[in-house]
Amino acid sequence: MLPVSRTAARSAPGWRNWGGTAACTPNQVLHPASAAEIAAIVRETAARGGTVKTVGAGHSFSPIAVADDVQLDLSRLRGLVAVDGHRVTVRAGTHLHEIPGILAPFGLAMTNLGDVDRQTIAGATSTGTHGTGLAFGGISTQIVGATIVTGSGEIVTVTADDADMQAVALGLGALGVVVELTIDCVDEFRLHAVEGPETADAAIAAFQERVATTDHHEFYLFPHTNCALVKTNTRVGPDAPVTGPSRVKRYIDDELLSNKALRLLCEIGARAPRLVPTINGVTGRALSAREFTDSSTGVFVSDRDVRFREMEYAVDLEAVPEALREIRALLDRRDHLVSFPIEVRAAAADDLMLSTASGRTSGYIAVHRYHRDDPADSDAYFADVEAILTGLGGRPHWGKMHARDAEYLRGVYPRFDEFRSVRDRYDPSRVFANDYLRRVLGD
Repeated sequence: MLPVSRTAARSAPGWRNWGGTAACTPNQVLHPASAAEIAAIVRETAARGGTVKTVGAGHSFSPIAVADDVQLDLSRLRGLVAVDGHRVTVRAGTHLHEIPGILAPFGLAMTNLGDVDRQTIAGATSTGTHGTGLAFGGISTQIVGATIVTGSGEIVTVTADDADMQAVALGLGALGVVVELTIDCVDEFRLHAVEGPETADAAIAAFQERVATTDHHEFYLFPHTNCALVKTNTRVGPDAPVTGPSRVKRYIDDELLSNKALRLLCEIGARAPRLVPTINGVTGRALSAREFTDSSTGVFVSDRDVRFREMEYAVDLEAVPEALREIRALLDRRDHLVSFPIEVRAAAADDLMLSTASGRTSGYIAVHRYHRDDPADSDAYFADVEAILTGLGGRPHWGKMHARDAEYLRGVYPRFDEFRSVRDRYDPSRVFANDYLRRVLGD
């Protein structure tokens, strides 16, 4: 085995993810700085029958990153590797929030993003993180090259022309340790954002038309109310003037008023759950409209400081209104008192084997609970919503909470066993396995 520097091999403290939904105490935590070092670690671990798991920023709510034995922290593998036209190669531990600064000198941007950028690029793509917009797939669809260390310790390069890319680009951490990723970028652009309140009934009724006719559309439903916050973003050129509230004013709106006020209201709701419907009603009616233009990342990304637990499912786009009607009826029928809004988005179909949008245009419904809410009620709420969404053939987001297993997932992913075959080639000894992967992939 290659020597691991004294600063790279550390004692194994307990690890917990951002949402507090998964934790572990690995036997060893290593901080490798090269593909060769990772390969040596994998070979040594495989030889003694151990397992290796990579951890990114810990923003997955599922236990996908839980390490039973060796945990790899890729924080020493960050930054730019190469630029070739619109194709940009970065190291796997690079955080999404670092990428705009990397791309800016080249006049480039990522095609699409979600609303959180704390994840590493490898973690975000391995779990299927996505944004919104029917013309745009998840972040994994932007990957056109990868360097990965397989279960035998071999360093493999996969390109867009390789059939295996359809597995590697969204590999759940089951195929190997991702070392570098090549992103197919676009010329930098700005977004014109229009946000404002609407009734939940109107937002649901207009959803399919709006996602079909605008670049990026999403909305948030406030449980126990008929209130919604609707957001539409239109792509404009890089020279479009920055308009609307200043960044200072937006910081006040988004951080001081949204995050801190939301945290306070959630705390009140956690301690006095019967006040939640009243709080949600006041909040929903207090929403105001705003309109602004900014860089793509300045609009796509929002600060999310209030900790929560989350479950998200992808369903066929046409099923979104039915799913939302059933969830709202559930909230009326059951005694779940939910302070967090329900998030509704859409994304294009793609050809990745385990993408939640694989082979079908998809609508996404995400439900949340404040991290201090009663755990039993939170679990019951997630289970009730999950029953609705699985009844519609829903596919769970790999990085968020769900209770599905391989038997169910094989039925909703046409290429499920094709992915398992790729896994058999890349990791036949299951060096990268953990309980989560054994549950969702079957062994």
